[in-house]
Amino acid sequence: AFLLESEKENDEFDVNMDDLRENNRLTNTNFHPINGSDALERSIHEHKLHSQSVGKLDASTTADEVVKAIKRAQNLHDLHDIREIAHFLLEEVGPNFAYGYRGSLLSRLAVASLHLNNHDIAIRCITERRINHRATMIPLESSAIVRGLLRCRYTEEAWEVLEDELSLPLEGWVAFSSVSKHDMGDASTKSTNEEDLLHEENTRRQLEVRDRLIHRARSIASIASRHFYEDEPGAGMNAMKKLNEMGKIVNEAGLTSEEIGMPWERIVKGAAMCESKRRSGKWEDENSSEDPSTWPCNIVYSVLDAMISFPPENRDVTFEALCNALVRRTVFVTGAVDMKGCPEADRGEVAFIGRSNVGKSSLVNMLTNRKSLAFTSKTPGKTQQFNYFAVNDKPDLERQIRFGDEVPGTKDLDAFYIVDLPGFGFAKVPQKQRQQWSDFMDEYLQYRATLRVVFHLIDARHGPTEEDGKIMQRVGRLLGNQQNRAKYVVILTKADKNVKGATLEKNPGKVTKSVLSKVVETMNTNRVGYAPIVLTSAETKLGRDEVWKYLRLAAEF
Repeated sequence: AFLLESEKENDEFDVNMDDLRENNRLTNTNFHPINGSDALERSIHEHKLHSQSVGKLDASTTADEVVKAIKRAQNLHDLHDIREIAHFLLEEVGPNFAYGYRGSLLSRLAVASLHLNNHDIAIRCITERRINHRATMIPLESSAIVRGLLRCRYTEEAWEVLEDELSLPLEGWVAFSSVSKHDMGDASTKSTNEEDLLHEENTRRQLEVRDRLIHRARSIASIASRHFYEDEPGAGMNAMKKLNEMGKIVNEAGLTSEEIGMPWERIVKGAAMCESKRRSGKWEDENSSEDPSTWPCNIVYSVLDAMISFPPENRDVTFEALCNALVRRTVFVTGAVDMKGCPEADRGEVAFIGRSNVGKSSLVNMLTNRKSLAFTSKTPGKTQQFNYFAVNDKPDLERQIRFGDEVPGTKDLDAFYIVDLPGFGFAKVPQKQRQQWSDFMDEYLQYRATLRVVFHLIDARHGPTEEDGKIMQRVGRLLGNQQNRAKYVVILTKADKNVKGATLEKNPGKVTKSVLSKVVETMNTNRVGYAPIVLTSAETKLGRDEVWKYLRLAAEF
């Protein structure tokens, strides 16, 4: 259940034999006997199989025939043939069988043995492959073995194979993997084109590492998925930590989300399932092997950390699964016009601020995957108060707010408030009301102890206005010297408007160099140059994962 269909197909991998067939290397035997041409033939016993196409294995057997025999035995669950093939490959033929192709055959046999739940043969194949065929190991084979071990619940062995055969390169591996003329030795001096030779070798090494990174990431994803769907969240989060650690190297390799092909949606749903069981008290027993006290407020945040570290994958289905796990209930609590009107400060909160018509409400709706959480309107300044939205509060809270009924229950561990602040600078309101908003915001920023993040929204088409500069100045003055308080983040909205034909999959949005320079200059002038800048679009969903990295600070309050 924890494997995607594509992973199942990959688990029954077919070794790439085209190049070998072209050179007749699969269809011819390759024995090199020491004592005469027929000495080795006499030492190999005949192994009869149930297969009609490959009825026996002997000295004349080719690698192509071995592959066919393994595939048939696996598909038909023929344990007899698996044992005969294992005896032939492990005890009869030597490392040079089929021009050294024996290592790949052992990989295929290991996967087939695990498919039949024969652990002993699989381990013998894996061990023999490490001893005599390490130089010819390929990541595809290693990842298939890892998933085969997982299917049989041999998790420790799966980790051992992964760390040994799909080890993580060191940071800066691109520089270390480059080869110089000195490294090439005589080969480079004999070449008529040394630069081409060096380029080919560097390309080969880098492609080799990229392939290893891809299959390592997919293998860890399979391990994490297995643990989450087997109700082992602690081990699943440990796997997510491994993915998070390799994110920097994956980006350094220049890999794209399409090349890696991570099953994020599947992992998110598995983590969300564990989180749901956690809320129902599944691991509260003292005798439980799991320790929820060491977990984040929501298990899915461990997946989000790994997702953010990897190349961005702007897929709606993945983000919908993420939002459904992180935002389960939302309800409008109150609209405050002063500090007295704010709800009890019993959880973290994030505030969205910006001039009118900058797209605050649309961004909030996008982040929570709701269509009408925050009111959107073509009339600038529609938000007239500090609107509080409770996220993940107790069920039926809305009934309690609307009708006054006392509803039992408590808020979830990852509950927080989203605060939609009034738009400044464009709203058609009296000057007195604007001043009241300004005074309220000063007091709110300075004294609201549960405020964790202030998102300042700026139009990516035009850059900061005079009012934006005033907001930055206020934030720099009120938050700049306060430790362990609210984090200030600049959000550039409507980035899709800067791209013709912007879509979710291609060109989701951008900001011009001149606008970005203006934003940075204004930030530095107002002493908030330390703040991160996130490019977003409510239309193409650009930047939603990055914004959630800061939203979680309120949930973890």
